[in-house]
Amino acid sequence: MSTPVALTIAGSDSGGGAGMQADLKTFAALGVYGASVLTALTAQNTTGISAIHEVPAEFIAAQMDAVFSDLDVGAVKIGMLGSAAVIAAVEAGLRRHRARNVVLDTVMAASSGAKLLADDAVDHLRGLMAQARLVTPNLPEAAALTGARQARDEEEMYVQAQKLLTFGAGAVLIKGGHGGGSESVDILVEGASRTRFALPRIETQNTHGTGCTFASAIAAGLAKKLSLVDAVRQAKCFVAGALETADRLKIGSGPGPLHHFHKWW
Repeated sequence: MSTPVALTIAGSDSGGGAGMQADLKTFAALGVYGASVLTALTAQNTTGISAIHEVPAEFIAAQMDAVFSDLDVGAVKIGMLGSAAVIAAVEAGLRRHRARNVVLDTVMAASSGAKLLADDAVDHLRGLMAQARLVTPNLPEAAALTGARQARDEEEMYVQAQKLLTFGAGAVLIKGGHGGGSESVDILVEGASRTRFALPRIETQNTHGTGCTFASAIAAGLAKKLSLVDAVRQAKCFVAGALETADRLKIGSGPGPLHHFHKWW
């Protein structure tokens, strides 16, 4: 039986809490071998981002070619892309290598508020959705991508998910972590089906990298050949456990990371 492999195409977080570092930790925690394609470097810690250096598009393409030419990639998680040129390089690489089980985390801004996607690249990000098996926007991202106000209830989340499906994605998972109430509710829409995932909302300030972790955990499940619904369910439970134990870690002076390895230490 071959070892499941997942690839993260994302930016680097020098503080280790989000981006590629969170993705690789998640893959490892869930028993999946992680490969990586770097799209940007950030000078970042728990208090915010002070600088961003974009990787040239041709080098992103070279990294993708190196990975796909040798590794049997079962799933791809895409995070920070930054610009239209980077999106174009990634899209071309996905087509060139017939990538499967692509999970697109529509990263537009960091939790600190720093912009991670150029304004003129938003349309290109919508175009990339046609390559994705699953798109995973949070509430602000779903609103920005559909041109609507932020969803205030599950029905509005469903309507926005349906709108995002028109861009070509196989399925859409709108995450409710930015919402209110005692439960954190996510809505998965695939064709005519709708699946609701709900767990008690966890009170902690250590939420840095939650979206990255959720998307990469889904990709890990798909790499292990889980169904989409089971992959999302596993990922939500993993994120909940990492959030519940996040306060065990004492990292930095701002909002800290999740505890990706809570089952071990």
